[in-house]
Amino acid sequence: MSAVLGLGTYKVHAAAEAACTACAAGTAWVDTAPNYGDGKAHRLLAPVLAEYPQVKVATKTGFLTPTQRLAAVAAGVLGEDQARTGHSLAPAFVRWQIEQSLSELGRADVVFVHNPERSARHRQQVHAHLRQAFEALEEFACAGRIGGYGVATWSGFESGAFTVPGLVELARQAAGGQAHHLVAVQQPVSLVMDRPIRQSLGGRGPLVQARAAGLTTFASSPLHGGELIDLVTPELVEFIRPGLSPAAACLLVTASTPSLDVVLLSASSSRHWAEAAAALALPLDARRLTEVIDVCAAG
Repeated sequence: MSAVLGLGTYKVHAAAEAACTACAAGTAWVDTAPNYGDGKAHRLLAPVLAEYPQVKVATKTGFLTPTQRLAAVAAGVLGEDQARTGHSLAPAFVRWQIEQSLSELGRADVVFVHNPERSARHRQQVHAHLRQAFEALEEFACAGRIGGYGVATWSGFESGAFTVPGLVELARQAAGGQAHHLVAVQQPVSLVMDRPIRQSLGGRGPLVQARAAGLTTFASSPLHGGELIDLVTPELVEFIRPGLSPAAACLLVTASTPSLDVVLLSASSSRHWAEAAAALALPLDARRLTEVIDVCAAG
C-alpha cells in the first residue's frame, strides 16, 4: 500500500494557496512549523485549515525566527545567549512556543520536536533534552490541547543520536508509565537519502520500528529540496515507471517505501498535486522498488 500525500510547507512560497489546493484535493495532513515562511506560515494557514476541520495538522517546536527570538527573550522563556542559537528545547520555551502555535493555528494534531539532534553534541544530553520536551508535550496532550507529539529529524536516526525504541522509552518516562502520547516520527526519505528505503525493504530501521510501535511515519523532503527533479535521468524515470514526470517518479519511489504512512509534498498547483496523486495510486512492489534502488546505487 502506498503512503498518502500530505502537504509540506517548508519553502512553499504561497502557503495559503498550497493549502487550499491540497485540502480541496483531499489531503489528510498539513505539516508546518513556527519558523516556516519567515514565521508567517501559521497565520497564513489558519484560515484555510478552519475551512477543512477534517484535515490533520502537524507543527513543530524547536526552531525560531529572529523576531521570535526577541519575543522569547522578552517573555523570559529564553536568555539572549540561548535565543541567539535559533534553536531550543528548554521546557519553558517549548511550552511558550506551543502556546503561540495553538493561538495562531487553532489546533495541532501532532507537535514534532524539531531536529532534536541539534540541541547538544552528546547523545545523553540529547536524550535529556528530549525527555524534558516530552514532559512539556505530555502536559498539553493530557489536557487535550494537542493530539500527540513526535520527533521530526534530519539526521538523528542516521547519526545514532537516538532510536525509535529509545524515543518510546523516553516518552514512557515522561508520561510516568506506559500510556504516553508519542504518536509519530518524521525523517527524510528519497532517492538521495535512500537508507530508510533500503532498511524498510530489509524489514528493519526506524520506519519499521515506528510502525511496530504504532507510530505514524512521515517522509520529508522526498524531492530533496527539488534537487532530484534535475538529477534523475529520463532513463531512470522510464525505469521507475514509463510516462511519469521526474517529480512524480521520485515521489512514487518514496511513497512505495514499506512502513511509510505519509509523504510530505510541497506543491502549490492543482496540476502537480493531481499528477502526484495519480502516480501514487499504484505503488511499486517490493521487488521493483529494490531494483530501482539498486540501479540508482550502481549509477
